[in-house]
Amino acid sequence: MPNAAAWQGRRVFLTGHTGFKGGWLAHWLHSLGAEVHGYALAPSTTPNLFEVAGVQAVCAGHTLADVRDAAAVNAALHAAQPDVVFHLAAQPLVRTSYHEPLGTFSTNVMGTAHVLEAARACSSVRAVVVVTTDKCYQEQPGWPWPYRETDPLGGHDPYSASKACTELVAASYRSAFQFTERGVGLATVRAGNVIGGGDWTPERLVPDLLAACSAGQVVTLRQPHAVRPWQHVLEPLAGYITLAERLLAEPARFARAWNFGPDAAQCQPVLALVQGLQALARADGIAVPEARIEAPPAALHEAAALRLDASQAQQQLGWQGRLTLPEALALSWRWHAAWRARADMACVTRRQIADYAAAQLPSL
Repeated sequence: MPNAAAWQGRRVFLTGHTGFKGGWLAHWLHSLGAEVHGYALAPSTTPNLFEVAGVQAVCAGHTLADVRDAAAVNAALHAAQPDVVFHLAAQPLVRTSYHEPLGTFSTNVMGTAHVLEAARACSSVRAVVVVTTDKCYQEQPGWPWPYRETDPLGGHDPYSASKACTELVAASYRSAFQFTERGVGLATVRAGNVIGGGDWTPERLVPDLLAACSAGQVVTLRQPHAVRPWQHVLEPLAGYITLAERLLAEPARFARAWNFGPDAAQCQPVLALVQGLQALARADGIAVPEARIEAPPAALHEAAALRLDASQAQQQLGWQGRLTLPEALALSWRWHAAWRARADMACVTRRQIADYAAAQLPSL
């Protein structure tokens, strides 16, 4: 787990703090004693985690701007004078990338270049963590093994391809501009399909599923047998924070790509996750119909199976996922149940972080 002593008074520049993962990361870093400076677009949904969980209140700096604006990124990062940069801002959806390919590439590729260029010019920066995705790997149909950090990058859809490009941009900056030689650790991180409280992103399975279950509505599935590496959002975030600590201490040793995926038991078909959430809803007395399965649009290709090999993180960082899929689902469901009950969601969010860090089972 992250070490609070490493973060006391540490200045952090966090892009994407108005998003789902970014909001959870901002809360966790603040709880560790860090001074968080956020940079992102305004939240894209109503409701959203940023407002519901009071993320702005834990940020010492809050800038609403686009990572595609190089001058704005540079100004905000230099104003923050951070020790650590976490770059999460992105266009995060596969299906959206089919409709907005240019926006996806400009945000995910050039946006990353803008952040790295600003970090390169800022003398205070000592560690940079760039967040990509498990989908950055070149899909190998019928491939029976989890993807390792050394496997080829690629991407059929624009989103996946843009994240593979992000990896290459980061690797180029690390080598071409001698980040490591200057004492700056630059790493990329690839996580699985994250779930958790406060995700209202449209056209994403778990947010749509939570809404349908809460309303007792039918859930429609495009790819019920697609296998994904499901994990609660706190699992990879623990890895990101731990990796940043190592980059600060030994940049040459840890400056590379890292997988933070669940073990094989948590890599389940979509239908298994749906049935797990439906069972939680029924346990709360909500009548949920059986899921309806429809054929996916032929033009929108999505990978049939994705799994990550996280042995490098386990062996060299001591990172290990703590939650089973049922526990991750329960934690997500209970967060949303608390929100429906009008609880103080900043307190609920912090409590779930504290419980997870203390290795306690999901609780409210």
